[in-house]
Amino acid sequence: MSSQSFADLGVSEPVVKALAKRGIEAPFKVQQQVIEDVLDGDDVLVQSPTGSGKTLAFGVPLVDMIASDSRRPSALILAPTRELASQIVDEIESIATARALSVAAVYGGVGIQAQAKRAARAHIVVACPGRLEDLLNQRHVRLDDIEVTVLEGRK
Repeated sequence: MSSQSFADLGVSEPVVKALAKRGIEAPFKVQQQVIEDVLDGDDVLVQSPTGSGKTLAFGVPLVDMIASDSRRPSALILAPTRELASQIVDEIESIATARALSVAAVYGGVGIQAQAKRAARAHIVVACPGRLEDLLNQRHVRLDDIEVTVLEGRK
């Protein structure tokens, strides 16, 4: 099988460059299997082991699908734990910044007001369900403009 690049999969130049800055030159297998389909607007369901590149498999196309002038938030990633939410933000923040997008984490155990302000201004919100529900109930965040939703989970 010939090796594909991120550009071959349809990934934008700013994101390809941001990945290269991190030393990520070629997509992992799960990324090769998923990125084109997501960029084409298809729904995907992926199960892959930890460390296989799953976060970038959804993160790369998600970043390319959101425009910097989109209403906010435009994308929602639901994660079951604050640790996973933080890991997702860490993994996609540099590629999001390359396209002038902002990312915010939303989870319990920390001050809600600062999170509410960041989430309301962010293009991409990575949230644990409980804290997201709190923000929605208190009307700090709205999901009316969500274009892309990702459900991330671990066994």
